[in-house]
Amino acid sequence: MKGRVLFFSLLQDLSGCAELAVTGAPATVGELLEQQLYPRWPALRDWDAALLLALDHRYVRRDEPLHEGFELALMPPVQGG
Repeated sequence: MKGRVLFFSLLQDLSGCAELAVTGAPATVGELLEQQLYPRWPALRDWDAALLLALDHRYVRRDEPLHEGFELALMPPVQGG
């Protein structure tokens, strides 16, 4: 399964990229985080409890299934002022 992951704000700094093409993606958002993203960028795990996850422009939980051509956005918590 192919898709892409978008990194926003300080998560771009942690990953060193704004976008990542993913091939061989697992079945769910949580599995993608655990199996492909956290091993590649361990510092992302520090943000695990606070990450906002959006699949195809819709906020989702980690058990959300992925599909061919998915777009997963990883965002830090929103801060306002």
